[in-house]
Amino acid sequence: MQCRMIAFTAVLCISACAKHDQASQDTVKLGPAAAPPPGLTLADFAGKWQMISTPVSGPDTTAVKYTLTATADTSGWVIDFPSGVKAPLQVTLSGDSVIVKTGEFASQRRKNVKVWNDGAMRLEGGKIVGSGTAHYIGAGADSLLKQRVEGTKMP
Repeated sequence: MQCRMIAFTAVLCISACAKHDQASQDTVKLGPAAAPPPGLTLADFAGKWQMISTPVSGPDTTAVKYTLTATADTSGWVIDFPSGVKAPLQVTLSGDSVIVKTGEFASQRRKNVKVWNDGAMRLEGGKIVGSGTAHYIGAGADSLLKQRVEGTKMP
């Protein structure tokens, strides 16, 4: 009986050592961690973009086209509509997105109505994509319009 106990203990010890050796062989040794890619900057958005803004719901799904001029810093960002109306943008970089907000300007969708817009855009596959909200001044219950925006960089 005692011999069996000693043999059993020996098998447990050998087994435990073998598992420990195998675990240490299974561990992959990595070199120093690679540096994360540099963060996105406003310079990544800089340029002229041909944009289209389309309502995501409601009876009017007509797209509005405009040119977005983006700069490498927070100054000089502007929306330029074909009608000649220009809407300067306040911009803030947040993670992978640019948060934008306009002041009031003449709506290109609703005649004789003032509007201001806010939203967020990011770069995706060489395009600018995002969403925004048009806030119509004095429009009552119909004062908000959610929109999807997309743009391609102009040469």
